[in-house]
Amino acid sequence: MSEDSQRLVSIERTGAGRFTATNVRGGTTGFGTGSDADGGTDFTPVELLLAAIGGCTAADVDVATGRHAEPVEFTVTVTGDKISDDFGNRMTDLAVTFSVSFPEGASGDRARAILPRAVTVSHNRLCTVSRTVEIGTPVTATVTDA
Repeated sequence: MSEDSQRLVSIERTGAGRFTATNVRGGTTGFGTGSDADGGTDFTPVELLLAAIGGCTAADVDVATGRHAEPVEFTVTVTGDKISDDFGNRMTDLAVTFSVSFPEGASGDRARAILPRAVTVSHNRLCTVSRTVEIGTPVTATVTDA
């Protein structure tokens, strides 16, 4: 595996049930357990997973359609059911729904025409996040000395 292919995010605990993720470029995002004790507004890890799935496909689709027209509306909704069964806690029935509109005219018509294909290509080939979830990949967890 080359250095160019590796991705890294570090997670630091910032309080009870609260964390900050930092990427190698210095970007940060906070998240937590979403408990009522902390106001319940933090994204949970499951919500971040849903956002990553939707965001990945949204970015692909935006690049493809944005070459033709700037959208008037561009909303992606990602849903799923959190269950607990013999496999443990997990998400099922993940669904990504696009609501996108473009201006009238030739450029908007071109963007509208390629929208379904852009969504399909992202889902089937381009979106690393949803491809990883659908295909599955082993995850290891280890403990090192601090």
